[in-house]
Amino acid sequence: MNFLQRILVTALTVISLSAPAAAMGHSKDIVDTAVAAGNFKTLVAAVKAAGLVETLKSKGPFTVFAPTDDAFAKLPKGTIADLLKPENKDKLAAILTYHVIGGKVLSSDLKEGMEAPTVNGSNVKISLSGGAKINEAKVISADIKTKNGVIHVIDTVILPPAN
Repeated sequence: MNFLQRILVTALTVISLSAPAAAMGHSKDIVDTAVAAGNFKTLVAAVKAAGLVETLKSKGPFTVFAPTDDAFAKLPKGTIADLLKPENKDKLAAILTYHVIGGKVLSSDLKEGMEAPTVNGSNVKISLSGGAKINEAKVISADIKTKNGVIHVIDTVILPPAN
């Protein structure tokens, strides 16, 4: 299956799994789209705890690689609770901003082997062989357009490189 076919299958999956969220995409910002989708409760809680709500509701545009609740559940037990503590706000913000690229990057803009700078300051690596991946995270739904950017749903929380 070529890249275009994979994107078409992904788009049809998004429509069939979350038609209401996809339909609302253009009228809502990134945060409101994530809330409406219903499978980003942990991500939304983390964005609030990190103080990033206003940023992700601003004009943008932004590209967000959004881990689902299931992706967060893959983290070691206690990790999420620990990251949500006020004293870990900076660490949480660093992780979340590693999931964001400034600008609107659609799946058609991705190239095999490319690296993209994140808001965090570190790059993510793009792989297209065997399905689109951001670092080790598989893109499970692509190109969910919002009024201030685009969301690509991923199946794993990606962590910035250790400094």
